[in-house]
Amino acid sequence: MRAILSSCLALLLAAGCATPPPPATLGPPMAYPPSVRERLLRIAAEEWREWGAIAVPDAANPGEVPPRLEGLADNMPRLIAYWRSVPDDEGAIARARAEYAPDPLAPPATLWADPPWSAAFISYLMLRAGVDVREFPPDASHALYLDGLTATAAAWPATAPFVPLAPEQAVPAPGDLVCADRSRAPLPAWSARAAEVGRFRPMHCDLVLQTAPGSVSALGGNVADAVVLTRFATDTSGRLLPRGPGRAPWVVVMQNRLGQLPPFGVPGS
Repeated sequence: MRAILSSCLALLLAAGCATPPPPATLGPPMAYPPSVRERLLRIAAEEWREWGAIAVPDAANPGEVPPRLEGLADNMPRLIAYWRSVPDDEGAIARARAEYAPDPLAPPATLWADPPWSAAFISYLMLRAGVDVREFPPDASHALYLDGLTATAAAWPATAPFVPLAPEQAVPAPGDLVCADRSRAPLPAWSARAAEVGRFRPMHCDLVLQTAPGSVSALGGNVADAVVLTRFATDTSGRLLPRGPGRAPWVVVMQNRLGQLPPFGVPGS
């Protein structure tokens, strides 16, 4: 794993000259105890259960998830909490309040339909677990918070709590983020993001909760309008297999080293 990490960072640094390091005023990232990872996974599992503990394979049929769960009154406060975790909710809360107020028992089908809230969900999990904004910059865009994590990994490779790895090399573990590129012209590799850093790119990341022989189960928000645990296929070594036709391709696995860095541990332990 050390060799994979070193080679990925070398590629990032070689291709990412245009990516500025975090401002010097931020200083190096902080070391977190193992309890933060435990909190992160526990909170994620709690959120999943509150949404009905829905688990599906990657190529699930739309009917496997009840329709429009995000529009139920019970989920209104959950979505507010997710959106309050990012600096800019893009008007999502004001819009939802206006739609919800006339009839909370029968809100319109458009409630929370736009903008997408999947990145706000991941940001909520990290912040509620106690990961400070220095180590995980919350954002309504997956690509933009990934930019921040990547910049920290490039500037502070020994102490960065998150490190980008190529999907074909990484073996995802609980706490990692597995991220797909949903654009019409997907990046050939995450290192190519350096040419457009800071610009929006449609992406989706899920938080790995469980691993098993042949699969990784990861939790995502705004998956079929709900919080859903999806099973992604892996090879015999645990690496993600390419996704099927019509599925957004994997572009990066963000390795989570929270609680695994000195003085608390060793990366990959």
